[in-house]
Amino acid sequence: MARKNNRNTKGRIIQAAWQLFYRQGYDNTTVEEIIEASGTSRGSFYHYFEGKDALLSTVSVLFDERYEELMETMDPNMNSFDKLMYLNRELFAMIENSISLDLLARLYSSQLVTQGDRHLLDHNRTYYKVLRQIVQQGQERGELRADVTVNEMVRVYALCERALIYDWCLSSGDYSLLQYGKTMMPMFFQGFRA
Repeated sequence: MARKNNRNTKGRIIQAAWQLFYRQGYDNTTVEEIIEASGTSRGSFYHYFEGKDALLSTVSVLFDERYEELMETMDPNMNSFDKLMYLNRELFAMIENSISLDLLARLYSSQLVTQGDRHLLDHNRTYYKVLRQIVQQGQERGELRADVTVNEMVRVYALCERALIYDWCLSSGDYSLLQYGKTMMPMFFQGFRA
């Protein structure tokens, strides 16, 4: 039970931080505001995070939580290709509506220069587990090609998503990530259909 409470506390801090970052910007958000908004203590905050900068990499936690929510509500009989495109649309909608472009750009740049963990590439994340599950099911059902490994398909899918997000950041959000993703992701991934 203590483990679940720890995850809930950490999750509340992450959720509060990203809501504040989105609303008032990263630089204008203080640790004290995050603590207050999360309903936690200063000790709890510093138990999980060294400081505000440590929260940048936690966007992957938000993405994973979103994927868990979507998997619970998705029709299990949906075609695997359609499931992947649905997850992409939902993720890109979440990014457009609740993750500031500045923070996303900071996250990507921090992942490029970090010597430590690259959270976006952590294959133990829920994101990668969900993708592997869908691709494997698609191969078993004959919906996705069986001559390409599950891991290679997942790698290409994740690469395409990161490329679109990165380009969106470089373009300062001059276009709708969601709309562009709706067009481009099926084109990129079409070759994996059976």
